Amino acid sequence: MTNINTFKTLTQYTFDSVEGYRNAMEKADSPTLRSALERRLSSRQQTFSKMNTALTNLGEEPISSASTVGSGHQVWLKVVSAFENNDEAAAEHVETGEDYLVDQFRDALKDNEFDAALRPIVEDAYNEIKAGERFTDMLEKQYS
Repeated sequence: MTNINTFKTLTQYTFDSVEGYRNAMEKADSPTLRSALERRLSSRQQTFSKMNTALTNLGEEPISSASTVGSGHQVWLKVVSAFENNDEAAAEHVETGEDYLVDQFRDALKDNEFDAALRPIVEDAYNEIKAGERFTDMLEKQYS
């Protein structure tokens, strides 16, 4: 059974995380941090692209803009980060986002029966997101 609504939601969250990495890159002062975030952004964009292609192949509309929740979260982070060190804020914000995202993917894989075409895509995305979570855990320790 295809759980397309769950897959669409995960794809939307992945798009939102791409935007989160972009915003963190803009916020960061350190060239080293910006470069590291850019590498993760590239990886996340590839993951999003694979998921969005799968949506299109299923006859669904591709995700092309941030969710209302994602957009609101980014605005809130910009307000809060105005009072923080730029590198620390950038590292903290991507770390918080990655924690949330990995939980969403873990729960979806545990609770949903994806069909044979979607499950490997979700599992690959989850693995990339777990790598992002480990990366941001290290960043948070380094820049806190």
